[in-house]
Amino acid sequence: MKKVITGKDIQEMIRQGTCLDTIPANSILTPSAQDEISAHNNGSRVTGSGFTSISLGGSYSKNTSGSDRFPPLPPGVPTVPPEPIVPSAEYSWVPGGDAQTPEEIQRFFYSPDIMAIKKEIINVARKMWKRNMVDGNGGNITVRVGDNLVLCTPTLRSKGEVLIDEIALIDLDGNQKAGWRKRTSEALTHLAIMKVQPKCKSVIHGHPPYSTAFAVANIEPPTCLCSEAEIFTGPIKLVPYFTPGSHELTEAVRDIAKDNPAILLANHGVMAWGNDVEDAYWKMENMETACQTVQIASQLNGGKLPTINHAGMKDIFAIRKSIGMEDPREGLQECELCQNDSFTGGQVCPVPDSAGAINNGTVLNQDAESLVKTITDQILSGMK
Repeated sequence: MKKVITGKDIQEMIRQGTCLDTIPANSILTPSAQDEISAHNNGSRVTGSGFTSISLGGSYSKNTSGSDRFPPLPPGVPTVPPEPIVPSAEYSWVPGGDAQTPEEIQRFFYSPDIMAIKKEIINVARKMWKRNMVDGNGGNITVRVGDNLVLCTPTLRSKGEVLIDEIALIDLDGNQKAGWRKRTSEALTHLAIMKVQPKCKSVIHGHPPYSTAFAVANIEPPTCLCSEAEIFTGPIKLVPYFTPGSHELTEAVRDIAKDNPAILLANHGVMAWGNDVEDAYWKMENMETACQTVQIASQLNGGKLPTINHAGMKDIFAIRKSIGMEDPREGLQECELCQNDSFTGGQVCPVPDSAGAINNGTVLNQDAESLVKTITDQILSGMK
């Protein structure tokens, strides 16, 4: 078994005048032992000893000094730390520079930049599938890559299995320009948003269970509750039901999604858009988590959920503006801003009937009610 040498052992050896070269070659030196040896040798490195050292966060000694205290920089690494940034994955193109001829389109479609975006689409598709945001061949993804060019996933393909070479290229009218698999029929709703909202560079459609449950119930999630969702998605608006892929649905989505990057499609699913495919996916995650959280919270608190106050929402609007996201609710009064009348948290609210009595929805048997009233009157008369 190898012997472990500690800093205290080295101090004792030095105190007794024992030569450090007598330490067995297969010994294990703890960091404190290395420090004591380095200090004893006035900062010089111990080389060629055959010792094994234990590293806890670095291979250099914290007590050494001089130019060799730290290991040399790897090739290509700058000697001065760079200014921290938040890199953007948004794809930019030269206006008016779209590929036109069939050969230009093919060369563009298989260019390194576009292949990289296709890979990002596949990565997001896999995440959607793994997180149960899509089922069967449901869901679709688009990314705008030109004035009139958009990448999109193919029809009838599971997002857990779709491949890079199955991505299609279409124009803003839905005409397929490249790709051997047919584009999704629901791409037209994505394109409608891109036509009216220049910030929309990517759209994702899926069926995540909690947010889709709100869509099926035709209820907009309550606002002023989840700060994360308020910052990154804003209000989650409901689009009325129309047949999937229909012209009516396309127009309805266009009108509502223009100013709202996270929407519910009644009796269908959800859509989210962003400045790149990852950004759009994050919004869908934010929306799904918010819907799940609100539903659980309403069960814990009987549907009475405390909201973020007006001052807090104004701060959220300022944060949204700082990251380039306008909010159509800015300027609303507090009573308008956090109206959640349509959400009861799964609680059935009793309402008075025409006689002013509370009726919880049960259909009453009128003959039985008359009989009960007659018997009650007789009992009360006898008591008198």
